[in-house]
Amino acid sequence: MTSDDVAPVVGDRLRAIRASRGLSLGALAAAAGIGKGSLSEIERGSRNPNLSTLYSLANALDLPLAWLLAERPGAELGAPGIDTTLLGTTGTEDDSVEVYTLRLTPGTVHRSSAHGSHVVEHLVVTRGVARVGRVGEEAEVPAGEHYAWTSDTEHTYEAVGAPAEAVLVIRRVPD
Repeated sequence: MTSDDVAPVVGDRLRAIRASRGLSLGALAAAAGIGKGSLSEIERGSRNPNLSTLYSLANALDLPLAWLLAERPGAELGAPGIDTTLLGTTGTEDDSVEVYTLRLTPGTVHRSSAHGSHVVEHLVVTRGVARVGRVGEEAEVPAGEHYAWTSDTEHTYEAVGAPAEAVLVIRRVPD
């Protein structure tokens, strides 16, 4: 599922969860730190949201990113410096595991907002070298190595010197 295919699915799911929680368009937009017009376009499926925007919305709703993607393996998303593909999910909204492939481009640092103290990310680099982790605590991880961090603060992903690829496992555990 390409980013063009993601837009209508994300829009439908966002609109449904916002309505079920009694949130106005403005309230969700403010909580996610995005414009009300942008959220309206995303809900209508007329705008392809990037990875950062989707994470902001998922965080504001306290849901896994994969929920917005309807847990559809093959869903592709990107932002400057990073492209992702959802490989699969398991569990519930409160206790879930999401598995993604990452492709990192050198020269751009992707900053991801905090996901909460109940979210742990595990990254295994499969090609190249990646600098990842909580801002100020990043580690350089070569191919074949693993690094994990709690995503309760802003964190980054960056290829070092050449493109890098990795598998990212995101685990949400109950509070």
